[in-house]
Amino acid sequence: MRSICVFAGSRPGIAAEYTEAAVSLGRALAVEGIKLVYGGSRNGLMGCAANEALAAGGQVIGVMPTGLFKEEIVHRSLTELFEVDGMHARKAKMGELADGFIALPGGVGTFEELFEVLCWSQIGIHSKPVGLLNVGGYYNPLISFIEHSVKEGFTGPATLDSIHVAEEPLALLEKMKLQAAGLSGAGWEWKG
Repeated sequence: MRSICVFAGSRPGIAAEYTEAAVSLGRALAVEGIKLVYGGSRNGLMGCAANEALAAGGQVIGVMPTGLFKEEIVHRSLTELFEVDGMHARKAKMGELADGFIALPGGVGTFEELFEVLCWSQIGIHSKPVGLLNVGGYYNPLISFIEHSVKEGFTGPATLDSIHVAEEPLALLEKMKLQAAGLSGAGWEWKG
């Protein structure tokens, strides 16, 4: 994998471990030589991951709609910044630039981005790995809900094969690399 799109909160959240995880992920991507693709903001966990990747010598590509430049405070020190017309164009561009996707803790915007790439995977638009950095169990309720949708027959179990969950960035990257390399058994360990 040459690049990973990171979805994350434009706020830091209340627990210090969220910021620590964003910093660790940014550093891990830089050390692994993986470009960080993200929404282009200086704020929140988004900015923390980008700043750390840049500080560690990594490449960071931001994609931001013109209308959000002021609200999200665009990061002006990135390796590359794409200015797009709207949110749909932002997500399409990030998806085009990325070989995989990781969701850090975040709010409804992060959830929406995550579910869109999961839907794209389900209907065959991409076969890129999707990871949840489950900091402090943040995504446990979401994981349970997705498993519930499988149990109730709304989501096929095969959809879960492209979702990877870990609490540490390097462990998550290793799981995603296995899928990207075409190795089986790397996906979600669904308990049914």
